[in-house]
Amino acid sequence: MSQATAILTGVGREGQVGEAVARAFAASGLAVALVDHSGERASARASELAAQGHVAEGFGCDLADDGSLGALSERISARFGDSVHYLVHMAGGFAASGPVAEASLDVWHQQLRINLETAYLTCRRFLPQIRHNAGAIVLFGSQAALPDAAAAGLSAYAIAKAGVLTLTRAIAAEERKHGVRVNAVAPSSIRTATNVAAMGDIGPYVELDDVARAVLFLCSDAARAITGQIIALG
Repeated sequence: MSQATAILTGVGREGQVGEAVARAFAASGLAVALVDHSGERASARASELAAQGHVAEGFGCDLADDGSLGALSERISARFGDSVHYLVHMAGGFAASGPVAEASLDVWHQQLRINLETAYLTCRRFLPQIRHNAGAIVLFGSQAALPDAAAAGLSAYAIAKAGVLTLTRAIAAEERKHGVRVNAVAPSSIRTATNVAAMGDIGPYVELDDVARAVLFLCSDAARAITGQIIALG
């Protein structure tokens, strides 16, 4: 997987899944373009990897804004040329919307925007680069979005993530002829700093490194026959 670049979104805050995925991808020999809403945070994570001898660059972007994504695409192309093979979209967030009869429309719109709209726009923007190299995309769903999940109180989040899973299958079907593979992971609760602080030791968590290994596998040549699949974790 060397001599290729991976775009990793949602890599800014310490102790989150993006940080673990960035470490795993850099350790595999890939150059990594780390994207976060905060360019300062993304650059801090990139500097940590660069200090270890990896090729890494941080970028700030509002992934729900297509104009901002266009500028990001130009900056990544200027830095990494046509070497982009992989996109892993981890940007998003969780908020409980409460029962549908009492739910806030603000939470509904926010969850769709940060989870589904960012995934749609980011894939749309970078597909030409991924297609050029017959690469791979991995999106992040959730077990709350799986058909047999009970999403009481979480309808906005679960529906947004279900949209991500449908988007995964749609792009996989559309891009198969171009050699592009698109899959999603659907974790249960991940042992992130945020989750532990909010929920304590509820156990069992999905470990960060296990998520990173699954994502790296889906981008690797070992998974060349896998596309349009939802991989449940935990």
